[in-house]
Amino acid sequence: MISLTSPVRTRAHDWPAGAKLAALCGATLGLFFIENLTAHLVILAGVLALYAAPGRVFLRNGLRQLWMLWPFVLVVALYHLIDGSVGQGAVILLRLVSAVALANLVTMTTRLSDMIAVVHWLCTPLRALGLSTRPLEIAIALVIRMTPVLLTKGRALSDAWRARSPRRANWRIILPFTLLALDDADHISDALRARGGLVSKED
Repeated sequence: MISLTSPVRTRAHDWPAGAKLAALCGATLGLFFIENLTAHLVILAGVLALYAAPGRVFLRNGLRQLWMLWPFVLVVALYHLIDGSVGQGAVILLRLVSAVALANLVTMTTRLSDMIAVVHWLCTPLRALGLSTRPLEIAIALVIRMTPVLLTKGRALSDAWRARSPRRANWRIILPFTLLALDDADHISDALRARGGLVSKED
């Protein structure tokens, strides 16, 4: 498995994970109170400037991870073009890209272990009630870890199909992709069982 944390060190890597996640929540919430198109353009430009500040390698890696948004951008853009609400659609798209870009920026500059530590702290009231929070913590970690892995495998399947056929892959790789995902899930479940399952020592 791979990590989403950028190998390019930035000042943000040393900032507390809790502070970054809290700022992300506040910034994302604030985006929904802004309806001005120009303001959203300025915000997106500012976010891109944050990506560019650490250098071209960091910027390139960040934009590569954001590229996965293009199907959503295309669908939303087409809908608003057909609906005739181009201005509203532009605001929604800019809001979407800015929010995801900020979240990706936090992920790139925060270790997974630090994120899980924040989740562990937030779940303290649940543990006080006698509930185990370990499954939630592991689930969040697995989502963050496995999402880029599955995306990489999906691209590899598409590339393999294109190398063997002039036709587009489309739905034809759904079954092998599903089998790959199930195989990964099986390996992960075996690894979890070998390490004691979802029951922590605290429980």
